[in-house]
Amino acid sequence: MTRAESRGEAPYPPLVPERLPLPGPSYLKELELAVGERSYRIGMARPSEAPDGWWMAVLWVADHDSVISFRDVAPPAGPPPDPPLARLGPGVAGGLSGLILEDAGRLQMRLATVVPADDPDRPWRVPLALRMAFRFEPARAATMRPNEIAETVQAAIGRAILGLSRR
Repeated sequence: MTRAESRGEAPYPPLVPERLPLPGPSYLKELELAVGERSYRIGMARPSEAPDGWWMAVLWVADHDSVISFRDVAPPAGPPPDPPLARLGPGVAGGLSGLILEDAGRLQMRLATVVPADDPDRPWRVPLALRMAFRFEPARAATMRPNEIAETVQAAIGRAILGLSRR
């Protein structure tokens, strides 16, 4: 409880809401994501490729009317203390194993939330919308159509998000 709440005053509203409005139609067919008894949809904006080879896109998870919060996919016992991206990253890397380029022993992958958490001590209170960038293994990516790559990324992130609720 904050000092303002203990005095009966309303606390400051958060700078970033836990939920965001839907960003618009998904570039790909939305994937269904069932977490417990709740059902969500995973959408993705049209990916782009930078001249330096980074493949970039924005992905979100929504219910019927808004982008959900990471807390909506947290384990039933409550969100763990570490940030959701620390748990999501290894799942995404594993799901895209062999497709992500490795350079000097590091996977060429970047994941970030679209908006930062208001309170660093509560990193799960942020909309589940991700900015992502990957550099793909050239030989492997050359055998896939652009939509196949996007669908593969969308499915891998969906599996990784399901893993968040099970830990």
